[in-house]
Amino acid sequence: MRKNILLAALLCFGGVAQAATSEPVEIPTDDKPLQAVIFRPAGAGPFPAIVALHGCDGLRLNNGQIRKPVEDWGQLLSAAGFIVLFPDSYGSRGLGNQCSVKAPAIRPDRERVADTRAARDWLQQQDFIRKDRISLLGWASGGIAALWAIRPSLEPSDDRPDFRSAAVFYPGCRRLGDTAWSTRVPTLILIGALDNWTPAKHCEDMVKNARGRSAQAVIVKYKGAHHAFDHDNAPLRQRSRMAFAPDPGGRVTVGTNADARADALKRIPQWLAR
Repeated sequence: MRKNILLAALLCFGGVAQAATSEPVEIPTDDKPLQAVIFRPAGAGPFPAIVALHGCDGLRLNNGQIRKPVEDWGQLLSAAGFIVLFPDSYGSRGLGNQCSVKAPAIRPDRERVADTRAARDWLQQQDFIRKDRISLLGWASGGIAALWAIRPSLEPSDDRPDFRSAAVFYPGCRRLGDTAWSTRVPTLILIGALDNWTPAKHCEDMVKNARGRSAQAVIVKYKGAHHAFDHDNAPLRQRSRMAFAPDPGGRVTVGTNADARADALKRIPQWLAR
């Protein structure tokens, strides 16, 4: 079932269903190196690239294996012709899952924005990258980091091309909206109408209030979808003690929505390829 959906999505935008091999890389920073995983298309390039930001679960499982949603999206987007670079914001700092941490040491608006900047800088030094075609993609807390990183006040001061566009899945938009968010690049937000961890209303209000002082910002709200709707074959389930959830006990519902997932598999590559 998963292979059929991925193949259908690839055929819709001209891709080839060819498995990519992921490999670890190190990104230099002012502190210790930032660990990352890169997915490469076949060929020599140069290729457009995506800096992809994991959610609060982290990039890897406790056994070191790359999480399945990361692998799925890395495979899909590399088969569509993108270099996909996933910085490991938590593992690089000796941290694991942060979903229940209410006072995280690694903040989306600070350390993870710095990781995003370091990833862009590293990609633009590689001869297999199209330096003017680097975009941002993020999930949940990684989506929050992406939305902070594309604010006009954080535009790079160097003379190299900025991020071309951004797309994010189910970010928490309340605080961003409270700080009068806007974006300097075209931005797509995908979120479930039934998301009870990062409610869609906060993102809708944020986008509405940014009109007239922002680059293009588009929000797609999927009817009947919950948080993590894009995960493959993940039955709906409840998680508890999740930090920043509206429910006092931190109870949230997560799981696949087939229609929303299928649309996202087509929409994300199309948006980032523009």
